[in-house]
Amino acid sequence: MTDLPALGVYVHWPYCSRICPYCDFNVVRDRGRTDEQETLARAIVGDLVAQRALTGPRRLVSIFFGGGTPSLMDPAFVAAIIDTATDLWSAEPGLEVSLEANPTDAESARFAAFAAAGVNRLSLGLQSLDDEALSFLGRNHDAAQARRAAEKAAAIFPRLSVDLIYGRPSQTVEAWAAELETALVLGPEHISPYQLTIETGTAFHRAVGRGSLVPPAEDLAADLFDATQVVLEAHGFDAYEVSNHAKGQAARSRHNLVYWRGEDYVGGGPGAHGRLTVEGARVATTAARKIADYIAGVGSTSETLTPRQAAEERLLLGLRIDDGVAFEEVASLGLSPAKVIDLVEAGLLVEDPARLRATRQGRLVLDRLTSELAT
Repeated sequence: MTDLPALGVYVHWPYCSRICPYCDFNVVRDRGRTDEQETLARAIVGDLVAQRALTGPRRLVSIFFGGGTPSLMDPAFVAAIIDTATDLWSAEPGLEVSLEANPTDAESARFAAFAAAGVNRLSLGLQSLDDEALSFLGRNHDAAQARRAAEKAAAIFPRLSVDLIYGRPSQTVEAWAAELETALVLGPEHISPYQLTIETGTAFHRAVGRGSLVPPAEDLAADLFDATQVVLEAHGFDAYEVSNHAKGQAARSRHNLVYWRGEDYVGGGPGAHGRLTVEGARVATTAARKIADYIAGVGSTSETLTPRQAAEERLLLGLRIDDGVAFEEVASLGLSPAKVIDLVEAGLLVEDPARLRATRQGRLVLDRLTSELAT
C-alpha cells in the first residue's frame, strides 16, 4: 500500500445556522432543510463512488469535513461518508479524519458521537475568546461556550486544533498576545491564527465600502503577525505554514499538507474542488455550487491544467509551508536564476539550491513574492 499515490478527501457541508459577515464560502442557512440534508449526504456518497473511477487505487491519507458547519451534520451521515471513503481507497494506518466545528453547547453535545463515527481530529472555530469580538464577528457562541467546547474536545479527540481571527478593528498587539496565551491554556496542539480578510461580496466588504469598518493599517497587521510568531514559538509551536502552527510534526494537519504539497485530493459536496493526476496531467474538478444541482448530478466541471497553470498553482501553495517547493516542480515557469538571487538578497527567500522557500519576511508579502516569481 505504501507504493500507492497519496489521496485526500474533502467533504463540503454547506449548511450554517447563520452566515458570518466575513465569510465568502459556498454556504446556506440550514433552517428547514432536514430532508434535503439527508439527500445531500447520499449524493456525496454517490459522488465519491463515481470519482473512484477517476483516481484508481490510492492510499487514503486524510478525510476532511469542512464547510459551512459540519458540526451541524447528523453523525450518522459522517459515519457513512467515512465508511464509504475507506471502502473505496486503502486507508493508511493512523488515517487523519478531521471535522470543523463551532463551539456552541448544542454542537459540542455531538462531539462524542462524531468521535464514535471515526473523527479523530477536531478543528474548533473559536475565532476569539472575547465576547465583544465574537459579537463583531457575528458568531453565535460566547467566550464561555468556546472554553467549554475546547475543554470537552480535548478530552474526547486525540487531536485538537483551534482557529482564531486577528487583525480586528482597534485590536492591539498586547491584547492579541494575551488572547493567544489564553487559547494555549485550553490545550490545543495545533493553532490556526488567521488575519481578518475582507472578501468581496461579504457584509464586511460592504461595511468597508460605507466607511463603517476600517481594517488595521499594514504596519499594525505586520506587528500582529510578528506577535503571533513570538508567542507561539515560545510555547513550542512551529509555524509550518503561514497561518498554521503545530506542536511537533505529528500535530501538523495531514489534510492541509495534501494541498500545500501538491498531492491529489477528491472534493465532494456542493462547490467542492478537487485536484487529480490523470495520465500525468493535473486535472481540476469543481462540483456544482447549488445544492439542488449537486444532488441532481449536473453542473460539475473538470479541466486539465496546462503545465504552466499547474506550476503556478504549485508555487502559490508550496511557498506557504516551511518546506517550500522544489525547483523541478515549477520548471514550467522558467524561473530566472537572477530573479531568485535578487529575492534571496532582499531577504524574501531562503538560500537553497534545491527548493524555493520563503523567509518570515517573505511570508508577510507572500502574494507579491509569488507574483514576482511567476511573472
